[in-house]
Amino acid sequence: MAAPTAGFHFTKSLIGKLKKRGVDFEEITLHVGRGTFEPIRTDKIEQHKMRGEWAYISVKTAKAINKAKKEKRRIIAVGTTTTRTLESFADEKGLLNFGAKEVDLYIYPPYNFKIIDGLITNFHLPESSLMILVSAFLRFKNKEWKISKIIDIYKKAVAKKYRFYSFGDAMLIV
Repeated sequence: MAAPTAGFHFTKSLIGKLKKRGVDFEEITLHVGRGTFEPIRTDKIEQHKMRGEWAYISVKTAKAINKAKKEKRRIIAVGTTTTRTLESFADEKGLLNFGAKEVDLYIYPPYNFKIIDGLITNFHLPESSLMILVSAFLRFKNKEWKISKIIDIYKKAVAKKYRFYSFGDAMLIV
């Protein structure tokens, strides 16, 4: 078991620099459980089921993100768990709702992302729902994307000695 880790890359200094450049930060809550880290054990990825995890989005955060979307500003999720939470609270029109609920959204290709425009994420283990979510986002950004291409990305990361796990390297996908 591990904690959500994409945010580990953000030091106080980096956050300060980003804020000076006009980047806004909003907070959400997701109580990460076993479901996030359980490997996919089904023959077809579509058959996998996520365990529910409790999440909360405040009125302030929902309003800020909806305002940014209306103004055509990019929403960059820091982590796959953040992505799942934001997408779970999205309505059909692409607006973010506030409140608390259990999140069991399993994102796999082809998924039509409603809230996020970019993703900062670590490198994930094979056979994980996290890697499948990253593949879904890459497919969403480029319809020609094939899931098998993620293996090429990971091979390059291994060859360049990128670090995996909690204090590993991260990637920005926009």
